[in-house]
Amino acid sequence: MIARLLQPWRTAQTWRTLAHTALDLPIGIALFTLTIALLGATLGLAITLPLAIVPLGLLLLLARAAGTVERSRLSALHGVRLDDPIRSRPAATGSRWARFRAAATSKPRWKEIGYCLLRLPASMLVFGATMGSWGVAAALVLLPVALPAMPSEAANFGAFHVTAPHAYLLAVVGLLVGIAVAPWVTTLGGKIDVALGRWLLGPPVEVALAERVVKAETGRVAAVDSAEAERRRIERDLHDGAQQRLVALAVDLGAARERLETDPEGGKALVAEAHEEAKAALKEIRDLVRGIHPVILEDRGLDAALSSVVARLPIPVDLSVEVAVRPAPAIESAAYFVVSEALTNVARHSSATKAHVSILRSGDRLIVEVRDNGRGGADPASGTGLAGLSERVVGLGGTMDVLSPDGGPTTVLVELPCAS
Repeated sequence: MIARLLQPWRTAQTWRTLAHTALDLPIGIALFTLTIALLGATLGLAITLPLAIVPLGLLLLLARAAGTVERSRLSALHGVRLDDPIRSRPAATGSRWARFRAAATSKPRWKEIGYCLLRLPASMLVFGATMGSWGVAAALVLLPVALPAMPSEAANFGAFHVTAPHAYLLAVVGLLVGIAVAPWVTTLGGKIDVALGRWLLGPPVEVALAERVVKAETGRVAAVDSAEAERRRIERDLHDGAQQRLVALAVDLGAARERLETDPEGGKALVAEAHEEAKAALKEIRDLVRGIHPVILEDRGLDAALSSVVARLPIPVDLSVEVAVRPAPAIESAAYFVVSEALTNVARHSSATKAHVSILRSGDRLIVEVRDNGRGGADPASGTGLAGLSERVVGLGGTMDVLSPDGGPTTVLVELPCAS
């Protein structure tokens, strides 16, 4: 119960949401003021259509810029990606007037204008509740400190006066509000912001569903390909590694059995060789099992599992893992193998002297970044294992981008869905 109550304190998303909320009110005031002014000018000049074109054009430009900025803000601070419904449509063709008329009658553009108008009342609600809860908590906690500077050393709240003994009691109440109430109000306000953005800045529901179907089908194909590639890898590793050693072990033991009676010393030597083969086979099988799903990942999570990977590398790696709530095992496993394979590529191919790994949970996305200072030029099509990682990530509904210009640096950026 207490752990559930304190959950917002265990994730950085709470503070990113607070940063988003802190900007809501000034942005809302600016957008509402400009939108009302331009909308009023457009309606006032509507009787003389040529004159109304200028404020209407400025209104469309304002809404377009606001929609772009707000989608970026939601992505950066809430981890929510909203596809631009205007860019996904075919571009208007014809004369400038035809393109302007298409923009002026576009439903997504008017939804962006609606967002500019509704941003202020939504901001007043979210900003007021969130900042009010934190402000009340801070004021009550600081009341005993401020009380001696007040007249008669008492705080006047209209119907009642607060003196020193009661101030400390209210400070405890303020501490409880700050710990148990304000973070949840912040989280709820963030959900309201996200809902407003999805409604007015994202694609229509039917388009979003169609895109999900296409993405799911693509992910299914990628998952099948990834599973088949993984099966072939395991089969190849068993055939070329452990299986060959076990065959050699059987041959050595057979020869040892025949020679033990006639040549005990030679038989003992063969048994010793067989013993070494057995240990080598066990090591290869352990490595193979670790490659399928490391036990430490299941037991202790990404931080511990990747720390083990980093410790075995020949170059220094800065590892940062901020995942307060562990994602599903499939997502966690994918993140582990993305980092493990990317770091293997860094050590083998990049000539890098250092690398940085960052994993954080932002909203319903797990963001993985692997960066090195090597020579660059990494290409998923070059057979370095990145193509297989991309298939694994896409199969889980995520995205993977590789930024690796010649001369470096190289950055592998992966986003995986991890909604609880």
